[in-house]
Amino acid sequence: MQLTLLTKSLLTWSVTGTKDFQYKIPTSLFAILTFVVFIIFIIVEHHFSNSMEFLSTIGGGLMIIMVILFVILAFFGLVKSGGHMATKNFGFHSIVPDFNLHYWSTVGMLIYAMNGCELVAPYVTKMKKPKTDFPKAMIALAVMTAFLTILGSFALGIYFDANHIPNDLKMNGAYYLFDMLGEQFGMGHFLLYFWAWTSLFFNCALVAVLLDAMTRMLISDTGDKYMPKFLRKKDKNGLPVNGYILTVALSSFIMILGIFLPDMNDIFNWLLNLNSIISPGVTCWIFYSFMRVRKNSKKYPSKYVYIKNDKVAWLVGIALLIVTAVATILGFAPQDIKQGTGLWWYELIINIITVIVLIGLGAILLDDVKLNTALLLIKHNGFGWAF
Repeated sequence: MQLTLLTKSLLTWSVTGTKDFQYKIPTSLFAILTFVVFIIFIIVEHHFSNSMEFLSTIGGGLMIIMVILFVILAFFGLVKSGGHMATKNFGFHSIVPDFNLHYWSTVGMLIYAMNGCELVAPYVTKMKKPKTDFPKAMIALAVMTAFLTILGSFALGIYFDANHIPNDLKMNGAYYLFDMLGEQFGMGHFLLYFWAWTSLFFNCALVAVLLDAMTRMLISDTGDKYMPKFLRKKDKNGLPVNGYILTVALSSFIMILGIFLPDMNDIFNWLLNLNSIISPGVTCWIFYSFMRVRKNSKKYPSKYVYIKNDKVAWLVGIALLIVTAVATILGFAPQDIKQGTGLWWYELIINIITVIVLIGLGAILLDDVKLNTALLLIKHNGFGWAF
């Protein structure tokens, strides 16, 4: 998903300031270009040890500034336009969805949007006071996400008609918005280009963190005992080269499945939909593992505990597991496509194929590793803080 965003931003908006290029190349060529960008990215990160820190500082800092600026400018723009909104008769009914099957099939998207913070677990011990600072950081993250989701959604309603949303809003909506803001405040296309380069650096940083976090989990203190031997093979810089090769192979496999989709917008929407299946699915295992850990908290003690009562924590765990599992199953239904069409069935099939392949690969890699060893791996990598 992030690779697609990175390639798209690199080839279109950040250079030309338009989306035209994405419709001028076939999906197969776009998949190849994405693969090439990924290879180059891995080589750069491999040879420059401080690349992740640099990209995270630049990309993360600029992204925070831009999303807050977006909300502020949108509300100033509303005042400047005399209260005019693109969404007519905006009220409570405008933000309440229709609770139909299509809506419930998108709940996994919400979980995917909130997921990802668990990837910082390998960095917990690098904090000055991890026992207190890490939970505070997670609470701050949740508050900021809620703030931006609520106010950001309202701000989108100022510039986009909720009843006539552009087909490519998910992929290009932010670019359209900053272009409109720039025009409204007399800055021309400045905000558009600034956002394009912010998005480029941010997605570079995100891919770097994803790769580094997975690497740290492979070579952690529990890796030698619980990870397959061939994945632990390291190069002269101490990085698991076979782990990178496996990541490249999986990324290529997923991109190949999307080659037959009509255009880049369909690829983007499909990958977003796929993430809303895989991400909640992985989270189900985290909740299940958490329940097992809290059921045997004396055997698996942790410094990072939020809910101190084991029974309450276990009930919270199973409630979240059920909700997440249901969202994962419903997420298999393709989004943004008319139900029953050939394209709808094709996306449903490749969704199922992808999940089966990933589960099968996981079963092969686990080999004879039992569940309790997987639980130890999760605990030692810092997931015990969660509840």
